[in-house]
Amino acid sequence: MNLPTAKLDAIMTRQAALVFRLGQNPPPGETVELSRELSQLGPIAAAIEELSAAEGQLADAEAMLADPGIDAEMRELASSERDELTGKLEGLRHDVGLMLLPKDAADEKGAILEVRAGTGGDEAALFAGDLFRMYARYAALKGWSFEVLSQAEGAVGGFKEAIAEVRGRGAYARLRYESGVHRVQRVPDTEASGRIHTSAATVAVLPEAEDVEMALDETELKIDTMRASGAGGQHVNKTESAIRITHMPSGIVVFVQDERSQHRNKARALAILRARLYDIERTRLDNERAANRRSQVGSGDRSERIRTYNFPQGRVTDHRIGLTLYKLGDVLEGASLDELIDALATERQAELLAMSEAAA
Repeated sequence: MNLPTAKLDAIMTRQAALVFRLGQNPPPGETVELSRELSQLGPIAAAIEELSAAEGQLADAEAMLADPGIDAEMRELASSERDELTGKLEGLRHDVGLMLLPKDAADEKGAILEVRAGTGGDEAALFAGDLFRMYARYAALKGWSFEVLSQAEGAVGGFKEAIAEVRGRGAYARLRYESGVHRVQRVPDTEASGRIHTSAATVAVLPEAEDVEMALDETELKIDTMRASGAGGQHVNKTESAIRITHMPSGIVVFVQDERSQHRNKARALAILRARLYDIERTRLDNERAANRRSQVGSGDRSERIRTYNFPQGRVTDHRIGLTLYKLGDVLEGASLDELIDALATERQAELLAMSEAAA
């Protein structure tokens, strides 16, 4: 593949400038910023250096082969080295090309994870509960925090809706691929005839928005307080701690009642609202940028089924990439979820790289 030489040169020039400036002992604040930038440039600069060295070695091998005076043994060695370097260079150029792809600013953020029961009644709520627990286990394996912000239990278990805040470096970058409709096929415990039922749950993953990124105008918010209630209308407490916030311009409504503290419930509701508005704005900008593209990568379209969990066959199939794993139990435990996410991330990188090459 052809790489933008000017861009590679600019990266190496910037790295040299950073090293030079840090060697002058700048003020502490500037040192921190420069060191952070140098750390970010480190991996791609190292890859560019390795690529440049391999290109130099290939040029030397080609020069030897072009020399009519070299003996047969040296010619054979040079030919073997040329073939080896040609294959190596292809891989190095591909790796550098991936590193040059624009990064999504939200990838390093935490995420707001929302799971809702879809079609299928009680079984859908049970499945939503299975998914929510899968993500909690996955977060634990990743060392991320997983804080439940809001949940509404189903009549026989599981959740009609459950929302959590997932905090950890790169949480959104990994979980973003989970947005969509998840379908389950299994025999419910209540099914006497052993007939397989199909039900669904919807997952939405939103990048967590900071206050400075999505400021809320208090005059556009309608905030209602009420008593929190549990199953069957039973009061959880006698104070008006539950919070319902309506964002008037968009019509988005967020309801949180899990904490006894009104202040905590309000803070959680505002975090959810901010994330939803931030996601709407990101999607709008993405759609504008993708208006002239043939296909859109990472559009966040949640209207289509993305994955099926088949219990009788013990398999999970991701329909976006046609990948099937016969590891249903391991996936639901969070242990094998990375296999699906890694494959989806690789596919997205390939599509982005193809677009980059087409635009070059």
